[in-house]
Amino acid sequence: MPLIDIDDKNFSNLVDNFKDYLTLERGCSSNTVLAYLSDLRIWFFYSKRQNINPQKITSENVARFLLDLKINGKSKSSIQRNAAVLSSFAKYLLYDRIVSDVPKLDPLPQTDKKLPQIMTEGEIQRILNACADGTILGERDRAIIELAYGSGMRASEICNIKLKDIDSSSGLIYTLGKGNKERCIPYIGGIKKLIDHYILTYRPKLNKLNLDWLFLTRTGQKIQRESLWYILRKRGTMANISKERLHPHVLRHTFATHLLRNGMDQRTLQEILGHSSIITTEKYTHLDTEIHDYYDKYHPRAYEE
Repeated sequence: MPLIDIDDKNFSNLVDNFKDYLTLERGCSSNTVLAYLSDLRIWFFYSKRQNINPQKITSENVARFLLDLKINGKSKSSIQRNAAVLSSFAKYLLYDRIVSDVPKLDPLPQTDKKLPQIMTEGEIQRILNACADGTILGERDRAIIELAYGSGMRASEICNIKLKDIDSSSGLIYTLGKGNKERCIPYIGGIKKLIDHYILTYRPKLNKLNLDWLFLTRTGQKIQRESLWYILRKRGTMANISKERLHPHVLRHTFATHLLRNGMDQRTLQEILGHSSIITTEKYTHLDTEIHDYYDKYHPRAYEE
């Protein structure tokens, strides 16, 4: 396919093809694809203003584009993301034979390193105590928070667990992580005991629509990611935890940091978290100098049955 002049219609077709490339060839999640396409449109409108073809991904054009983003007050992380999108777009153009080679782009701009927020063991216990209100939803909320903190699963993974994904005999939960990569989560000890009790005692009272999802809403629907955020915000507020740390991913950060602080090696943790690169896992080691709370041997809730 030759390089063509791009108008709104041609660009729309190009976006559709790029979307297929990201989904089918790269295995990107739907959220990642939407973010990439949104950033690509920023590049398209910039190219129209500058009267350049958006398919000309050259080092000079990209440098000017990133400078324009900086001048307009975009954050370092936003600028880095836009640069990464253009790099992927250039590779797609080569893949689809729209260009004959991938240009050598300048290194991505560095972002400020931010340490992930975590909670202390005492704060986790206070949130769990806040779930003990004698209601079915309280028991469900406790099961969700225990599983998130006790397994390090992402919010989307927790929402998508079905009963058939839980293999009690082998002590595993099967889930699809980023890029639809299947991985196994340990399902043992206190977490297994608690979730099994929830399934037998409380879930049937929520399962009004005869669905297979593990966690259900008050009306029996599949629970959504927004609901997990609301649950943690509600219970955390009751426990007097600052709102800035009341989002589901903090539980994943806390899980990882607690394990490393108590002796787990990074490679094992990498497998549990489903990180494709050990570099992603290594960021948790830097928290040691910032956090001074105390923990039990390995994970504080991995107690014996």
